[in-house]
Amino acid sequence: MRRPRLLWLAALLGLCFPAEAHQVNLATARVALTGDRTVTVELGLKGSDVDRLIGTKIYDARQDAVDPAAVEAARTAILAYLDGHLAVTGGGTACAPAAAAILPDGDGVVYRNSFACANTTGDIVYRSTVLTEKDKAARQIVLIAQGRSEAQALLDAGNTTVTLSTAPPSLSSTMQRYLVAGIEHIFLGYDHVAFLVAVMLWARGLVPVIKIVTAFTIAHSMTLSLAALNVLVIPGRIVEPAIAASIVFVAVENFVSRDIDKRWRVAFLFGLIHGFGFAGALREIGLPPDAIVPALAAFNVGVEIGQIAIVAVMLPMLGLLDRLTSAGPTGPVRTAKLVYTVSAIISLLGGYWLLTRVFEA
Repeated sequence: MRRPRLLWLAALLGLCFPAEAHQVNLATARVALTGDRTVTVELGLKGSDVDRLIGTKIYDARQDAVDPAAVEAARTAILAYLDGHLAVTGGGTACAPAAAAILPDGDGVVYRNSFACANTTGDIVYRSTVLTEKDKAARQIVLIAQGRSEAQALLDAGNTTVTLSTAPPSLSSTMQRYLVAGIEHIFLGYDHVAFLVAVMLWARGLVPVIKIVTAFTIAHSMTLSLAALNVLVIPGRIVEPAIAASIVFVAVENFVSRDIDKRWRVAFLFGLIHGFGFAGALREIGLPPDAIVPALAAFNVGVEIGQIAIVAVMLPMLGLLDRLTSAGPTGPVRTAKLVYTVSAIISLLGGYWLLTRVFEA
């Protein structure tokens, strides 16, 4: 996970002070709809993303900042890209744009424009494929302001539009979106999967597995909630190497101990660390300001559903492998060799992740 970025949070909340940083592969927008059907859009992008998308050279990696002169020189190219990937429509008809502004903003740029939709009919829709058209893993967080109400939407490659003139997303749709995000994260978080596999390799019964999974769940739910609510936040440059180290630890421990009954203690301890990792992923998505607790709960439930699915697949596999390898007088030796082989592979993976994350920090 990347370190927390304060710029886009400030932009989303509409605070009136300069933002400090943009996040790579994440566009942030504040879209406001007024009573006369005028839509104002403010969108922020990391300078390195602008260079990657358009081929400009506005970002200085050593300074972690954009060059204002380079931004001005590239203004036409940047606007051309944004005009092709961002639009506001009313009833399917394009709303008339005003003169757009491109401004340097620390390590990124900010796009500002307004769209007049008074001469259109039907729902007003904000559409953006900025970043997501180029990179399917990219995201765009949109804060929608209408009068005194605010809502938040998450755009990606498969969801590129937000309807502004209808009611904000329902609580159930918000929770569904974060539930799916939690499930996706645990399945795509290969380090978390590797940890679960390693910590359960010696398990040969349901009770020890229940104890391990319960301890891990309680621990990471605690730190996920604390970090997501900004009660206790640990930088990703510390959390991510620590997660990799936890994988190496449990994999190596399989060579020196088969005491699965006590593994729940290790699962609880390292679950606290993994919870901060889950929170890092959640911060990249963002929590809707009008439904923080439900969205957090839904994301956590999604993580648990994914985790249970992984365990449900692992248990029959472990049972089958145990039956195949334990038959005969040399069975226990074959079982141990299998556990050692898988543990060695996982420890190598964990060591690779540890080294790469330490040097990337």
